[in-house]
Amino acid sequence: MDQPVAIVKDLVFVGGGHTHALVLRKWGMKPVPGVRLTLINPGATAPYSGMLPGHIAGHYTRDELDIDLVRLARFAGARLIVDRAVALDPAARIVRLGSGREVRYDIVSLDVGITAEMPVLTGFADHGVPAKPLGRFADIWAETCEGKGPIRIAILGGGVAGCEVAMAAVHRMNGLNREVTVSVIDRGEVLSSVVPAARTRLMGALIEHGVDVIENAVPASVEADAVVLEDGRRIPSDLTIGTAGATPQPWVAESGLPCRDGFLEVDEYLRSTADPTIYAAGDCAHILHDPRPKAGVYAVRAAPILTHNLRADLMGLQCKPFNPQKDFLKLISMGDKVAVAEKAGLARAGRPLWRWKNSIDQKFMNQFRQLPEMPVPAVPKNAAKGVASELEGPAPCGGCGAKLGSHALEGLLNGAPGDDAAVLTMGKTRQVLSTDHLRAFALDPVLVARVAAIHALGDIWAMGANPQAALAQMILPRASSRLQGAMLDEVMQAARAIFTEAGAEVIGGHSTEGPELTIGFTVTGLLDHDPITLAGAQPGDALILTKPLGTGVILAAEMQGKAPGEDVLACWQSMQSSSAESAHALAPHAHAMTDVTGFGLAGHLANICTASNVGAEIDLAALPLLPGAEALATQGIRSSLFAQNQAASPVANASGPRGDLLHDPQTAGGLLAAVPATVAETFPGTRIGTVTETLGLTATGHHAPPA
Repeated sequence: MDQPVAIVKDLVFVGGGHTHALVLRKWGMKPVPGVRLTLINPGATAPYSGMLPGHIAGHYTRDELDIDLVRLARFAGARLIVDRAVALDPAARIVRLGSGREVRYDIVSLDVGITAEMPVLTGFADHGVPAKPLGRFADIWAETCEGKGPIRIAILGGGVAGCEVAMAAVHRMNGLNREVTVSVIDRGEVLSSVVPAARTRLMGALIEHGVDVIENAVPASVEADAVVLEDGRRIPSDLTIGTAGATPQPWVAESGLPCRDGFLEVDEYLRSTADPTIYAAGDCAHILHDPRPKAGVYAVRAAPILTHNLRADLMGLQCKPFNPQKDFLKLISMGDKVAVAEKAGLARAGRPLWRWKNSIDQKFMNQFRQLPEMPVPAVPKNAAKGVASELEGPAPCGGCGAKLGSHALEGLLNGAPGDDAAVLTMGKTRQVLSTDHLRAFALDPVLVARVAAIHALGDIWAMGANPQAALAQMILPRASSRLQGAMLDEVMQAARAIFTEAGAEVIGGHSTEGPELTIGFTVTGLLDHDPITLAGAQPGDALILTKPLGTGVILAAEMQGKAPGEDVLACWQSMQSSSAESAHALAPHAHAMTDVTGFGLAGHLANICTASNVGAEIDLAALPLLPGAEALATQGIRSSLFAQNQAASPVANASGPRGDLLHDPQTAGGLLAAVPATVAETFPGTRIGTVTETLGLTATGHHAPPA
């Protein structure tokens, strides 16, 4: 019998820059067994800098600009931690995050880029926007493009980046029929870094675009409507963009490691000159033996070397040196679909060169848009009949999509729905008792622990009880004792924070080892009033749902690499959201209440209706949905529990993706309450339907799927 490979090393990537994105892709195709890979990044995506001018000009959408790190992390088998690194402790081998979390490493690699922030320029923090990091700038540019009327733009920095941004901005505003004035301000000579032949062409293009070039001018301050120069001139500006210089992330230098102007010094193997467990690539690194300018081409060329050296370090093999090229082809955009090509002192311009640049950029991005299909696990020799067909389907879902269907539980329940939790009466004390657990839906134990805790508390909240105590039960994957201990500590810290906030105490638990992470909790609560059960709903009651639907379809799509990263993050956030406030508001008025979990909205509503001897009408148009859920359902993506849920709790007249989402299994879903219609509007949540005298579930308000 094959044994799972034990995890013995932690490899941590800080930042989702171009180099790390390429390394993650290569790692996914050939991982190193026994290594847990972690990616830390502030958001779900990493914008590709090569296409930013084209995005500003309107040639590319935001989606075309972004590398989806959620999808890439799933492909690479990496746990994704959405957070910002704020400190590095080489002695303790810890990365500290903005949330306060600490992530331990055996080897860490930095690819955190640079920023164009200008902290010493008065007023820039309040009234300016740096072109890097690209994500924030792209968001502000989108808002700018939605505006109306004339606009004045000032760009601080007359290098290649500043001039590309200037011409792209003019092109976009002209396309929007908006009057625009663009000024490029430089302390010295504009475009001083390019060869004379290229500079001549670019200067001509700036003039053609009507860009006002202001040279040998030092900005003194930035105001809401102007850039003030040291000589007293005021350059009118409604949007001031910083492109000058490359400012490193301050925490890199604060680590105490050798740095050059704040950039981490690395040797020919891309390792810190002081600590071989720390690597760096991209703009945050200073290659000590052969310094190069900050350019994306070096980040891309470093990726194969970084991939090899990380593998070599982990496997005890020989590293390879990185020898960056001395010169490279520069393709510079000029607003419209025209570009200048410059290399070896020569320059050419024209539309074919922009098409060439576009082809290079699209080829780079297609590596992440079209990730390789991973092979289906091979059927073991002499396997039982039917094993092959089971392996053909998508991997089984995590979260509540992995629970048993209601049909499998009918024998235990004698065909009747059970209440959310048991109520134990001891004298005058009434205690609510429930248990729940989740098969991991993500590779980050902290995320899974937080969601599992919220999920387990749902039964307590649904009965109107106050959480009291919790016992943890968990299965940890095979790993070294050191890593298992660290994982257990992470899980318990995360869970304890959730239970403490809910007013409960974690009093112990049990752990064991198995093939994958599973986390659960047995939770108790105290009642100071009669419990709210499934029975009690009355015809005419309004049905209130406190969280949006769609966790099942989004988690299933994420496992298949088909869910947009931003939608996955919204799903994770919803699952970590407490229902305590909603429960406290609903409990004094609810005739019946439950939490919506594995059986889906229809299944849990059917349980209320059966116990209360009533029916229900559901307004499909009113259903609150997580971002992306309806689009994924329209594509035919389903959780593995969907078919059983649909068969167990049919809904008349339910059609289309919204009808399907009635049966989507929820993880840490919201509360579903039947309350008097007269007070329905006073509660948190969404009114999604009405309790009826006619038995059965019926859908109304058919809703067209998104285009």
